Formats: sequence, C-alpha cells, structure tokens
Amino acid sequence: MIKKKKDGLLIIVSGPSGAGKGTICKELLKDMDIWESVSMTTRQPREGEIDGVSYFFVTEEYFKEKIANDEMLEYANVYKGLYYGTPKEEVLKHLNNGEDVLLEIEMEGAMQVKEKFPAAICIFIMPPSMRELKKRLEGRGTETKEKVLERFTKAYQEVNEVTKYNYVVINDEVINATNKVKAILEAEKCRVDRIEEVEVGNIEEVLHEELIKEK
Repeated sequence: MIKKKKDGLLIIVSGPSGAGKGTICKELLKDMDIWESVSMTTRQPREGEIDGVSYFFVTEEYFKEKIANDEMLEYANVYKGLYYGTPKEEVLKHLNNGEDVLLEIEMEGAMQVKEKFPAAICIFIMPPSMRELKKRLEGRGTETKEKVLERFTKAYQEVNEVTKYNYVVINDEVINATNKVKAILEAEKCRVDRIEEVEVGNIEEVLHEELIKEK
C-alpha cells in the first residue's frame, strides 16, 4: 500500500577518538543490512590492518589527484597533515541500489557530506564524560602523551559542536548505545518523507465498497 523511496539511508557516525564509535559501527554491521564505506587515507597501515578492508592506503599525491578530479565525497586533513576521506563512486552506487550506507568519519568530513546530502542521518557518539575519555585514551597504551593531548584537545572542540548533528548517543555501555542507534535508524525509515506514494489497490477498493453497502 505504501511505496517507499528506493534510495537507501546515508548514515554518518562521528565522535571523538576514544568515544567508541568504531565498536558501535561493528555491532551495527553484525545485526543490520548496511554497507560500510571504506575510507581512504595517506597514513601508514597499522599492524593487522588490510588495504581495501581497513582503509585504502594511498600516497598523498594519489589522494590529492582524487580531490582534483572531484572523486571524493568528503575529505579532511587531520592529525599532523594526514588525509582521510571517502571515495564517492561506491557510496552513490550502493545508495542508488536502495542499500543503506554507513560512513564512520570525522566531523569535518561529516559536515561536507551533510551539505551535499541534507537528508543524511548524522549521529554523534559521545563519551560518558571527558574524564572517562581521558582514561580511555591513556588506557590504549599505543600513543605518546603528546598524541593523547592532541586527541583530547580535538575531542573537547568536537563535543562543543555536537549541535551540528541530528542525534547524539552517549556511549556508556556499547550494547545500550548500539540499541539507541538502531532505534534511530528504524525511526528514520518510518518518516513520512521517505514515502514516495501511497497506492490504493483493488483490495482497498473492494473493502470500501463493502463498507458502503453495510451502511
């Protein structure tokens, strides 16, 4: 009876380093039919990361060529001059095929996508507190004090701009936070502006006639 628009949902998940957005995205992908875009970066692969799966690892020259050719949906120059971004072609292809697409990206890139796709669903993952975020960053044990300070400072700035997003989810516990994101996505699929048209078929007409005769 209700015909929904063919295009899939464009879902953007952002949050400060240490907020747990990556973990939440992994949980979403386990339970929901969502295609996750693979980002492109100029940084070096970390241990265990796979090219084309974790990221597309490319040179700065190649990345800038993609920008010049308008082949990036979004990009940002973050953390000591390293580029991160989302290749455009695959995202558009999956959306046009009616698939929901997940982008786990930085705030700067998220705002670029939001400008191009106002209907994108922007979700910001927030830590329970800045003290807890500091604890998480220090607990990684993989970064210098300077890098931890850099990430914490950036996180503080991002948290103060959370009103740019449609939704905010506090990640106190991963399961609770993941369920809240799932609820947001289910609600978005029920929005009236996702309906292309309402079709009245033969059965509805028959029922209508029966009601008239019963009067």
